[in-house]
Amino acid sequence: MATPLLEIRNLKKSFPVKEGLFMRAKNFNQAVNDVSLFIQPGETLGLVGESGCGKSTLGRCLVNLYQPDQGQILFNELDINTQNRSERKQYRKAVQMIFQDPLESLNSRHTIEQILTEPFVIHRIGDRQWRLKQIKTLLDLVGLPSNSASRYPFEFSGGQRQRVGIARAIALRPELIVCDEAVSALDVSIQSQIINLLLDLQDEFNMAYLFISHDLAVVKHFSDRVAVMYLGGIVETADSETIYKSQKHPYTRSLIDSIPVPDPHNKAKRLILLGDIPSGINPPSGCRFHTRCPKVMPICKIEEPKIRDLTSSHSFSCHLD
Repeated sequence: MATPLLEIRNLKKSFPVKEGLFMRAKNFNQAVNDVSLFIQPGETLGLVGESGCGKSTLGRCLVNLYQPDQGQILFNELDINTQNRSERKQYRKAVQMIFQDPLESLNSRHTIEQILTEPFVIHRIGDRQWRLKQIKTLLDLVGLPSNSASRYPFEFSGGQRQRVGIARAIALRPELIVCDEAVSALDVSIQSQIINLLLDLQDEFNMAYLFISHDLAVVKHFSDRVAVMYLGGIVETADSETIYKSQKHPYTRSLIDSIPVPDPHNKAKRLILLGDIPSGINPPSGCRFHTRCPKVMPICKIEEPKIRDLTSSHSFSCHLD
């Protein structure tokens, strides 16, 4: 296997839950629990799961918005937690993020020109004239008119604002972009436009994507490989075709079955989950999925399953054979 662009080893991240008069941390919400993943150069890894499973927290750890409690993040085989200030600045240049809500992630008091100029200013790249030319190029790449530079974010539609967010993310020609629910807030017709734009940009600049989403139909179209996350942990990883046709974990099966089928006469048997997702503050013992699993066995309530490699590209965490 080729050397991964990004490798995550046994990553953990929890958040204190403060209670009482003095707001002391009495419990911790385990948002990310012992996650290991890798992304190859130019690859798209889809990360799916229900809301609250830790997908966005993992993405924010990768771009240094959150500091992990334990584990390693290796970028081009270098541990980012051991980097000095200069090296970390270069890492932030190479790894960018597209946020779910473009209106919240764009400064409403800044024009598009100011927003797109900021990455060049921070990294001290080019003079004013060079930066203005780059802004025109960026706007052209994401399909916005050149006169957009003098306008403000609130003057654009949701899809147009997301294009601005994408332009900002690709400004420094990063090697990896974390797309955190980048199309979930958009209309279906706009979603397809943004996805096609991301695919075109990937072909042109050979960027890798971590595509975080709860919409498995979108992930199927967009991703080379898919990792399925449940209550802070990865339960199955495989290439896109295998995940959708030969999945092994019951949770993955239930997610696949939840994809709407545009045929009212389709009576295929679906695996329906019972109950709600447990709290990360007090997760179940053994397999974290056993409280909702329709195929639960006695061992599931006692022993946490280990990750098993079915093939070189397909692994899952379950006691079932």
